[in-house]
Amino acid sequence: MACKTAKEAWNRLKEEYQGSDRTRQIQVLNLKREFESLNMQKDETISKYADRISLIINNIRHLGDEFTNKQIVEKVLVTLPERFESKISSLEESKDLSKLSLGELMSALQAQEHRRAMKREKFIEGAFSIQKQKGKQKFHQKNKGKHDGGNYSGDVKRKFSSCKH
Repeated sequence: MACKTAKEAWNRLKEEYQGSDRTRQIQVLNLKREFESLNMQKDETISKYADRISLIINNIRHLGDEFTNKQIVEKVLVTLPERFESKISSLEESKDLSKLSLGELMSALQAQEHRRAMKREKFIEGAFSIQKQKGKQKFHQKNKGKHDGGNYSGDVKRKFSSCKH
């Protein structure tokens, strides 16, 4: 309210909410360090990793510094775990990585992640059904001769005499 011109008020608001140029430079530098040290964790999903990257990039852009799409895509490709190696190779062969957007890259990686999860799920289901079948076979082998469709063998009849009541 003490400012006499709109320009003066704008500059004061800008400094108060964004900090001085020096403060912004330090914040950008810290965010760039964080970006450079980013790595995808082995148990992390692509969408969570993309969220972490986007948060840092958006904060840097908010402070007035720019990152090219190429820098971001390269960073993601370099920091992905080994399980994405085949997809990276296929993208390198089929696409111009300098023109590939982060969204396109993440979509391709999420599709592969989804396919791997589906295969893993089918494998686990198959393993359970095999285990269940083996369990049934063991049960039937163990009880073979004890039960034949409701007719008991002679040994069983002797052990359990009929009830008088």
